Parts: sequence; structure tokens; C-alpha cells
Amino acid sequence: MFKDRASGLRENWQGLIRLLKAAAAGEFTVVRVAGQDRLARFGTQWRSALLARDGAGVEVAHPKGSAGGVEELLADFMSLVATFAGRMYGIRDREAKRRLLDAAGGDVG
Repeated sequence: MFKDRASGLRENWQGLIRLLKAAAAGEFTVVRVAGQDRLARFGTQWRSALLARDGAGVEVAHPKGSAGGVEELLADFMSLVATFAGRMYGIRDREAKRRLLDAAGGDVG
């Protein structure tokens, strides 16, 4: 089993790299994923083609358009909003602390 916990926008997925190397070595013939976006958010066509070239097919348990896919997409979107909101408020908090320390003549740590 190959697992990755990485951003869909980053390209450094260690699990995906191991999967592609194992496919090239002929270690399996089928890649089963819950949804197409579990293999990758973007570029799923070329990844499927690369796996096919190495003799491995991709089976999707929940094809696009199923109700589970919509719910999963909504959950992913909410996670993104929460992540960026947290970063934004973290930046604001650091800036406010810096201003207070500057006003008090302290050093930012």
C-alpha cells in the first residue's frame, strides 16, 4: 500500500514516486484508488498513461460524479479555507506582537 499526505499542488510526493518506481519494476498490475483525485489532484491523465506504459492499470472505486466525490471535494475546499485563514491570522498575530514590542522598545523573538 502506498500512502501520501502531501499537497496536491506540490510535486514532491514520496509515496507517488515509490509507486511509479514499483510500477516500472513490474511489481503490480493494478493501482486501486478510492477516487481519481486520490491519485493526483491535477495531471491524472499523464500519471495513468505512465502507469499503463509500465503495464499497470488504474481502478477507481468511486468515479467522478458520485455523491461521495462532491462531499469529499467540499471537505477539501473547507480544509483549504481553514488552512489559509489560519495562516492569515497567524501573520496578523505576529505583526501585532511585533508592533507592541517595537512600541515597548523590546526585541522580536
